[in-house]
Amino acid sequence: MLLIIASVPTDAICVNIRNGIERYEIYHDALEGKRVGIVANHTSMVKEQHSVDFLRDKGVNLVRVFSPEHGFRGEAEAGRLTGDYTDAESRLEVISLYGKKKKPTAEDLKGIDLMIFDIQDVGVRFYTYISTLHYVMEACAENGIPLVVMDRPNPNAFYVDGPVLQKSYVSFVGMHPVPVVYGMTIGEYALMINGEGWLNGKRRCRLTVIPCENWKREEAVSLPQKPSPNLPDSVSVILYPSVCFFEGTVVNEGRGTMTPFQVFGHPDLKNMSYSYTPRSIKGMSESPKCEGQLCYGMDLRKEYHSVRERKKINLAWLLLAYRNYEGKESFFTPFFDQLAGNDLLRKAILSGESEEEIRNSWQSGLQAFREIRIKYLLYR
Repeated sequence: MLLIIASVPTDAICVNIRNGIERYEIYHDALEGKRVGIVANHTSMVKEQHSVDFLRDKGVNLVRVFSPEHGFRGEAEAGRLTGDYTDAESRLEVISLYGKKKKPTAEDLKGIDLMIFDIQDVGVRFYTYISTLHYVMEACAENGIPLVVMDRPNPNAFYVDGPVLQKSYVSFVGMHPVPVVYGMTIGEYALMINGEGWLNGKRRCRLTVIPCENWKREEAVSLPQKPSPNLPDSVSVILYPSVCFFEGTVVNEGRGTMTPFQVFGHPDLKNMSYSYTPRSIKGMSESPKCEGQLCYGMDLRKEYHSVRERKKINLAWLLLAYRNYEGKESFFTPFFDQLAGNDLLRKAILSGESEEEIRNSWQSGLQAFREIRIKYLLYR
């Protein structure tokens, strides 16, 4: 069963927006007579109907489904491996692209004439759907299969911020030299991957992007489905770029609560009045950090508007937690540098640099990225 996002701020409104998949009238000719594969999950919806059913009702010959992290139905916890299987509802074979295999093989693509990618992204570098996009584009390029990306609004498209990833820190949570928040839809991002030659061997995918209709980049977006188990509402989605840094520390980032990425805390954070106890929550956070321990920290649920107004990642929360943590040598984990995309942010915090000094160190990289980004923007 698909869950509808709750607790949406009153300004997070989408009016008359049509996602790419809904604009069947402008792409149906490309699907005529084709055997089609689709990369999809629980966010692949046309109003109350799944994109798979929407296309089948139009007579499209869907032959195979490919699913990213969290699975086709969006029920897998972050990091949990899923295997290939036959979907009980659609009776289609589902190929998992998370775990041992992140890239479709030639065998997986056998019998497919065209691929569709239709997944709701949240516009953050370490959110792995864009990594899945990269590998799908690469496989399509290698096997001569056209790819159609059905675009959807990005709720974090209204700003660009954060450290730019360095090549030596490439991983599945960061594959490209982009900042943490890159301000592009997944369709625009696909155009950038192609145009900048980021695919293996600088190959180019035969790419078509079907844009959204009636959407503006600055527009607040309310997502009708939660994009993953621990992004349950618009508040989590907007705070995620700032709070996710805690995943590379000993501090709990709200997993194990019904407000993930909206609170943070740890038993050894001092001088902080807010408290909560993480618990194992089936389907969301099983065995979260600091499980069963009283954690002290901050409740950030009222900060949605401040992030939208400032158009910046909030580093103050991370710096405050580091200052108030006892036993600073164990604060960071190796995963932190992967999230940051370099070791510079961690070293700057260890050396006591201010938020302003850290931000200044990002500016040349951000300016260079903006000059690349502007070539691929579809929504001015």
